Amino acid sequence: MAIKALAWMVRAFEPPVYCYHEIVHNQLVVRRFEESGVVFVDDIGEVPEGRPIMLSAHGSAPEVVAAARAQGGYVVDAVCPLVTKVHHEVKTRAGKGYQIVYVGHEGHEEAIGTMAVAPDAIHRVETPAEVAALPDFESPVAVLAQTTLSHREWSGVLEATREKFPQLWQPERSDLCFATTNRQSALMEIAPRCDAMVVIGSANSSNTNALAALAEEAGCPRVFRINGPEELPDDITGIVGVTAGASAPEDLVRSVIDRLSPTNGVEEVRVTDEDEYFPPPRNLRDLLSAVDAVASLTLPSTSGPVPLDDRNIDASDVLESLHLQG
Repeated sequence: MAIKALAWMVRAFEPPVYCYHEIVHNQLVVRRFEESGVVFVDDIGEVPEGRPIMLSAHGSAPEVVAAARAQGGYVVDAVCPLVTKVHHEVKTRAGKGYQIVYVGHEGHEEAIGTMAVAPDAIHRVETPAEVAALPDFESPVAVLAQTTLSHREWSGVLEATREKFPQLWQPERSDLCFATTNRQSALMEIAPRCDAMVVIGSANSSNTNALAALAEEAGCPRVFRINGPEELPDDITGIVGVTAGASAPEDLVRSVIDRLSPTNGVEEVRVTDEDEYFPPPRNLRDLLSAVDAVASLTLPSTSGPVPLDDRNIDASDVLESLHLQG
């Protein structure tokens, strides 16, 4: 959703379009948007007044959202709905007097934005030892999570939190992102069979790093996290597994497989079919319906304009079209 939304903004506005933080944590995606006139900033104050701004999928602190709107430009918040769910849970529990144990990575943009929702009531932890070091709160306690954690990162800390706070509240529906957990499940199906595992994604991608760690824990003797095919080592042999972080585009995965040039073919292992659909933010949908300039999109697989049908257009195709037309 976030990738497509930023692509629509690129087509709706004259450059530059500004984006607060990387739209997703993937070098190729960020580079393609930069080539299309997007400027990524880490401070809203870097955005000239009146210029369009997109807020990244990882979620932003309330004061960042307010600062973006005060700039006077068109603002689209492309926060992942799963992150929005966690923000809502933080606000609701804090409003009811809870202390919140938040399992997340220090310095990660999603964790920073979530903690800013209720800074006086939230306590970030990453390990069971950090849970043990928390005070014995007199008020009720809730536990929430960064959406891109692996089950390995989440389960041990959750168990420690339950032991320390027996009356712990947690949401009925898991905070963990289905896109990351599905990839982790698929990796665990193939990793024990592989002589080497290639994980495609950027070093600052939490879910990519989780995949690499899981492959190592599964006993795969060689695990490589790469940004693209040019980083593949020359001495990979045997059965090679290939997986990718949730924001890695499909053409990047294909290019890695092509570079590996498997002599005995490719076997695709599928553990589930994803049919979740997140529409673009409402104000962007309203803009798209009103601006003729973005009423069609030329995709690489077609010879002419295609009606803008967000549900049936894949983000990888949108990204590739920006690359080909840029």
